Amino acid sequence: MKLIAIGKNKDKALQSLEKEYVKRLGAFTKMEVLEVKDEANEHMDREAEMELVKEKEGKRALSLIKEQDFVVLLDLHGKMVSSEQFAKDLDFWLQKTSNVVFVIAGSLGPSPDLSKRANVRWKLSDLTFTHLMTRILMLEQIYRAYMINNNRNYHK
Repeated sequence: MKLIAIGKNKDKALQSLEKEYVKRLGAFTKMEVLEVKDEANEHMDREAEMELVKEKEGKRALSLIKEQDFVVLLDLHGKMVSSEQFAKDLDFWLQKTSNVVFVIAGSLGPSPDLSKRANVRWKLSDLTFTHLMTRILMLEQIYRAYMINNNRNYHK
């Protein structure tokens, strides 16, 4: 299982939390967190530049995705589900393939090609989080899903 994230995690506290959840997930699966270089986007008022940034970041993320991978894209326009439903969905996806890849696009959102490649577009919340916090929340929800699916006492 992989989590592909646009941008580098330079925050020591969040790096520690990320490592903790990857370690916890080790009881259930091998989790790999891959970082993709993000693009500077100082001209967020220019539509053409924003699209170019999304395209470059999207290509980098897509280069890490294999044809057989089942891709879950975090997307503001995706479907929001409960933790319980996410656990059921994850179990279903893992019955299809062991190659589940979660993707967190850059701050401007996913490129059209990355959106097209996604098997599922998932919305984490109506709230806005930093990309670094989103990484932690994703890892925590994946861990929570495994705990739910294994009837472990973490969820409540």
